[in-house]
Amino acid sequence: MTDSFIEAPTPEEVVTLAQAKFPGRITVRKTAVRRVSLTCDRDIIHPLCKYIHDVLNFEQASSVCGVDWVDHMQVVYHLSNYFNGVMIEINVDVPNDDPHIDSVALIWEGADWHERETYELFGIIFDGHPKLERLLTPQNYEFFPFRKSYKLRGQE
Repeated sequence: MTDSFIEAPTPEEVVTLAQAKFPGRITVRKTAVRRVSLTCDRDIIHPLCKYIHDVLNFEQASSVCGVDWVDHMQVVYHLSNYFNGVMIEINVDVPNDDPHIDSVALIWEGADWHERETYELFGIIFDGHPKLERLLTPQNYEFFPFRKSYKLRGQE
């Protein structure tokens, strides 16, 4: 069976289709009117996002950002469908000792700078990114200022 293109899936259809495509790999945190919140393992983020883009018609990565939970990092994606205003939020945990995750910048070009900013501020490495480098801080800067372990100059 091939996947059929769906122009404006409802939140319920998003959940049903994504779970059928990736059985046992996606956890639904909650659904609401025009909102779906999911978690998944980092090893399926690229194929999941490719499916969400190509089949479920989510045209934009509205944001890709990082969160430092001290014991691990997290990447949060907000994906938008313009036809019906549905937004998917995907949370993916990334271990501190291996802060790698696949890039989605080749799926949504708008994710390019979001991933670069997340790399610059949190040190999360987006594998396969076309130009993963710092935007504002010097290239040889050794710190990631949004990590909770980062201490400002003069702090103890």
